Amino acid sequence: MSKELAIPTTLPTGSIDAYISAAYQLPMLSAEQEHDLAIRLRHENDLEAARVLVMSHLRFVVRVARGYTGYGLALPDLIQEGTVGLMKAVRRFDPEMGVRLVSFAVHWIKAEIHEYVLRNWRIVKVATTKAQRKLFFNLRSSKKRLGWFSREEVEGVAEELGVKPETVLEMEARLNNHDVAFDGLNDGDDDRPPAAPAGYLPDMRMEPAIHLERADHEQKQNERLYQALEGLDERSRSILQARWLGEKKATLHELAERYGVSAERIRQIEKAAMNKLKGQLAA
Repeated sequence: MSKELAIPTTLPTGSIDAYISAAYQLPMLSAEQEHDLAIRLRHENDLEAARVLVMSHLRFVVRVARGYTGYGLALPDLIQEGTVGLMKAVRRFDPEMGVRLVSFAVHWIKAEIHEYVLRNWRIVKVATTKAQRKLFFNLRSSKKRLGWFSREEVEGVAEELGVKPETVLEMEARLNNHDVAFDGLNDGDDDRPPAAPAGYLPDMRMEPAIHLERADHEQKQNERLYQALEGLDERSRSILQARWLGEKKATLHELAERYGVSAERIRQIEKAAMNKLKGQLAA
């Protein structure tokens, strides 16, 4: 089958124009040829049949990928991702379903390109939820036509896509923001460059003064706690230590048996001791 169709094993890689030209020169499959190849792949795991199915549909990948060049990403990368989607479609294609491979593959090709665009359009991923992903690709075309949305347009887009108006507004704001370099731009001609995040988002986690201050605060808090505990009577202090300060916390019933009172009485003593501690620590 592959010899009859004269399908080459590789395409030119030095130039995207040469690659696209070669892809459009590959012969297309008839419905019978496509069905026979798909049967061989599905039932015999014929990798040569899979190769022919993929190569003969590369022109369609190029056509779909060209529709996403407006996102500022390189066409070769878009074609590469779309080809991955095509290969996944070929592997999952069922020739007995009565549809052509091109109709089945379009979903997989677009899905891979969509994921690539979302990963690389901005440094921070602009869409994470299903609703946001749907909005990202639909909202950009609407904004090019309408500009900034009015409230009525927001509600119309939300109703059309089945999402909340707040989600539309959030995605609109994301689309209008831009990535900012953490260290800013090193433009020597600008006397007053814009503030960069590095200037107002310092990482203070490893600052020695912060560590010292935190350790000193914890030490003083512990000292005040132990002083407050010393102000309790022996039974109240023992109950609190058994209930909260030991490695294995005692239950109310265990303490009730130890002191020969009811569990409710232990709870009352514990509550009164806790209130006293809070008052002394807050003073």
